[in-house]
Amino acid sequence: MTPPASPLSRRRLGALAAAAVAASPVARAATTVARPIRIGQIGVGHGHATKLAVYRASPDYEVVGICEPDEALRRGARERPPFAGLPWMTRDELLALPGLDAVLVETRVGDLLDQAEAAVAAGKHVHVDKPAGTSLGQLRRLLAAAEARGLLVQTGYMYRYNPAVLLLREFLRAGWLGEVFEVHAVMSKLVGDAERDDLVRQPGGTMFELGCHLVDLVVAMLGAPQHVAAFPRHSGARDDGLLDNMLAVLEYPRATATIRTSVIEVDGWSRRQLTVCGTEGTLSIQPLDDPAVRLSLSRARGDHPAGTSTVTFPKFTRYVADAADMARIIRGEKRPDFDSAHDRAVQQAVLAASALPAGDG
Repeated sequence: MTPPASPLSRRRLGALAAAAVAASPVARAATTVARPIRIGQIGVGHGHATKLAVYRASPDYEVVGICEPDEALRRGARERPPFAGLPWMTRDELLALPGLDAVLVETRVGDLLDQAEAAVAAGKHVHVDKPAGTSLGQLRRLLAAAEARGLLVQTGYMYRYNPAVLLLREFLRAGWLGEVFEVHAVMSKLVGDAERDDLVRQPGGTMFELGCHLVDLVVAMLGAPQHVAAFPRHSGARDDGLLDNMLAVLEYPRATATIRTSVIEVDGWSRRQLTVCGTEGTLSIQPLDDPAVRLSLSRARGDHPAGTSTVTFPKFTRYVADAADMARIIRGEKRPDFDSAHDRAVQQAVLAASALPAGDG
């Protein structure tokens, strides 16, 4: 019989977040004064562009401006709550603002890397949304330029600071699951014709759009895969050619990871999941967006009993922890949890899983 769910305490959640630190270089161009970080946004064409609301609500940041060269996108965004009341300007005007520390790049995917390169060239820290373009070569150049200038490039993978994922990382660091031999991950939803029209305009189908988040999690756990096999399919009733049902298998010396993603699954949100199986236990997160954990352990580990139990969490709000982490890195208070080697490995695996060429850019 499964014991009742036990919620993680605020102290434990704080400890999990504080422990999520990797040994990658500290951004040298840190903001040393005790003031909010001055940040702006380039673009509103990305599906996650409204995350600007998180930065406007955070005491860590002062949002000083926004730009969008596409008149139709700009007109549609002006009165929406995340953008209302902000000064609109050109990109060059934004990047020239006195004291600007960082930029969110939230354009359409095809423009992300060009705009991120411009921001780094202007000496700004960058949060660039996902997936980071279609050219591995251009991403490598961006990351190298940022490293040379001591600047942070944070990519917008939204589950990195999910509290259930932080718990998983604690288990993996401690070796409590034993040797991982299987990862099963699913990220799907059901979309209408308008969203399908948007998706079909960019390459890579649902794996590129949604599965990239799961690739990020797998690479964080197991490193760069030895081989990636992609199984792209069009399965929906609408004859638009969209790769709307995709599978990728990431191969490792002693493990395999399967990633499934579609936009034709009824109530797909509730079945978004990440299951990690090791020789000493299994940890399963479902659903990813409102996380709960089911644990099956060969023996007691820390506060977690042998056998099967569940762990619940407070409501997870996307991007809040990412924004807070970015502020700490920019201020020189911590090292990045995800370094440029990780981001390069993720992008290479995302492109392969989406049946796309790496591209030189």
